[in-house]
Amino acid sequence: MAKTANKQVMCEVLMEAAKKDKDVVALCSDSRGSASFTPFANGLPDQFVETGIAEQNLVSISAGLAKCGKKPYAASPACFLSTRSYEQCKIDVAYSNTNVKLIGISGGVSYGALGMSHHSAQDIAAMAAVPNMRVYLPSDRLQTECLTRALLADDKPAYIRVGRNAVDDVYEEGNVPFEMDKATFVTEGSDVAVIACGEMVKPAADAAAKLKEEGISVTVVDMYCVKPLDKEAVVKAAQNAKAVVTVEEHA
Repeated sequence: MAKTANKQVMCEVLMEAAKKDKDVVALCSDSRGSASFTPFANGLPDQFVETGIAEQNLVSISAGLAKCGKKPYAASPACFLSTRSYEQCKIDVAYSNTNVKLIGISGGVSYGALGMSHHSAQDIAAMAAVPNMRVYLPSDRLQTECLTRALLADDKPAYIRVGRNAVDDVYEEGNVPFEMDKATFVTEGSDVAVIACGEMVKPAADAAAKLKEEGISVTVVDMYCVKPLDKEAVVKAAQNAKAVVTVEEHA
């Protein structure tokens, strides 16, 4: 399977759901191209809202639609969604426990040469600090599909952080261990435990494979659910290892 961007998979799953459920709507802040949501906008124009470069409006409109019974998915660059509209994310979505799914695209420094205004190293911590806001960082297209379908089935707020570029698969077709809010053990070892999230899971798994060749046994935990944190998985990983390393996604 060729590399696939997680944001593209989110759009595909949401389009499939939206064709059956008219309450599923997508919103973008002049970001449909970056978010890979152009197919949604073109295919389901009556269920798509373009707010322009107005992230505060993006979030507040999403919250208003949710209060009217809609199921909004708001996609915007993570750097802006987590700063310009932080107050709206906090009050209109999280504190109000509103059914809005916020999709922070191109997290970390994946916008590269666009510079510091487009980099977001703080969004994970900022969103996780808000009561009622769940935070997820899926690692590959297969897990992203599972997560998106699970989020479609609930009515609570969430922040989903995805990168900009296509990524390699961590899991295999038809064999994707997934349980909502439960971390996944990609490998299990006894020497070192690596707890990773998002697009850092694949490099962690690759590193574990190389270390295995050198006789070092590594546990790799895919902590896609940053909040709520799967504490049981952390304890299990720590109990079986001589050292624990955490790897957070910034790239």
